[in-house]
Amino acid sequence: MTAAGKAVTGLSTQQRQAVADLSVAELSEALHPTFESDSGTLLTTGLAASPGAASGLVAVGSTAALDLASQDRAVILVVTETTPADVAAMGLSVGILTARGGLASHAAVVARGWGIPAVCDARDITVEAGSFAVGDRRITNGTPISIDGSTGEVVLGDREVKPVRPQEALPPDVDEILRWADAVIAGRVAVLANADTAVDAGVARKLGALGIGLCRTEHMFLEPGRLDIVQRVILDGGDAHIDELAASQRADFVDLLAAMDGLPVTVRLLDAPMHEFLAGADPHTAAEWHEHNPMLGVRGVRLGLLRPELYDAQVRALAGAVADRRAAGGDPHVEIMVPLVSTAGELVAAVRALRSTWEGELVGPVPPIGTMIETPRACLIAGQLAPEVKFVSFGTNDLTQLTFGFSRDDTATRVIAPYLSDGLLEADPFASLDRPGVGELLVGALQRGRAANPRLRAGICGEHGGDPDSIGFAVQAGLDYVSCSPYRVPIARLACAQAVLGIADPGR
Repeated sequence: MTAAGKAVTGLSTQQRQAVADLSVAELSEALHPTFESDSGTLLTTGLAASPGAASGLVAVGSTAALDLASQDRAVILVVTETTPADVAAMGLSVGILTARGGLASHAAVVARGWGIPAVCDARDITVEAGSFAVGDRRITNGTPISIDGSTGEVVLGDREVKPVRPQEALPPDVDEILRWADAVIAGRVAVLANADTAVDAGVARKLGALGIGLCRTEHMFLEPGRLDIVQRVILDGGDAHIDELAASQRADFVDLLAAMDGLPVTVRLLDAPMHEFLAGADPHTAAEWHEHNPMLGVRGVRLGLLRPELYDAQVRALAGAVADRRAAGGDPHVEIMVPLVSTAGELVAAVRALRSTWEGELVGPVPPIGTMIETPRACLIAGQLAPEVKFVSFGTNDLTQLTFGFSRDDTATRVIAPYLSDGLLEADPFASLDRPGVGELLVGALQRGRAANPRLRAGICGEHGGDPDSIGFAVQAGLDYVSCSPYRVPIARLACAQAVLGIADPGR
């Protein structure tokens, strides 16, 4: 029997009905800012990439955004697509507008994680120096615009925004219903968060996350002055650079573990395409690492095995952070996750190296080690991978990309939108999990994995972890947890409970 198939006890009929009746739309409205009116001229529409409404001054490019933000102006960052070099400006912007990039693009993922409204893949706009154009209309820096990340609309002019601050407190009635939802799913499925900083973790915890299911350590190097640390390690190597990387990560891990004290934190080792790691590096120096298709290049465990000092430094940093937290009276719980595995051999090699490094730090037993399953081959050989790890996490962003052959960044408007319009697709597979294809791979992997390792824990940590329909599938499949962006945690709590109630009591 799956977790969802167990009987729901401990709640009254009225409480269960309240959980069943609360709609995701109502909950989303309580979580994200909305416009007070529909004033202004519609400029264009794009993908509703990160929910919420924002009004501010156009800032084309990071330099303009940082300049306007320094003047205490509300800024809408406008770029063709974001890279790690834009992260500082993204963090200071009230909204983000991109001409390219799908629901799993860098801009969309970062914006959702931070609760910043974003419209992506607005193909009608052309970004130029100091302005962007929509047809014959040119919008210059400093022009007020409004974006709705829940509808994809981009409007010329100011709109009054009705703000909410869910990270401080949910409305009492909503909070009570979500507590009933937690009672429904207790012991069946856990809601965790994708969080990379102590601030993100704090928001996730306040919104009800029971831990961090995905800490993307590469995102820790997106702060100003941090990206060059990884670049120096990759391009130059050397003990000094490695020690600098370990020291910076140790400090980050200490803060993260403090924010989630007593709750599990799953740390995914470095995984970013080379064009993101090496953004802004000297092109002549970085030429050796140039890749025609970085999403299929030296990523994840591949980089960790080719440059073992990287993962070694990260594990040493995590062990040191655990020691620091214990010395401060904290209660750290960590897990380590290996990304982008495709062969049993590379997983065995990586796990052996990680265990050896941890044991050398003398901070206690090796924490649980798991692996991402985000390639079709990993799904097919899950029975070989499972005995080597304690848990697996399905990274459905990449798994969808690699199964369909759809680029996460380039197909949203050019392919997926017309396919949806023509009935060639029922839903955007990056928004809602594709059950016949990706879902079948997931279910097959779960069956093979648990046949080889009956105690194997499994979850989902792609962006589908915050989508109600995808969550329903995950619960039905028997996954142990879902992990999503901090601001989607309440929606995941509700969706998990409704999935459990729907399966346990289909006549409700």
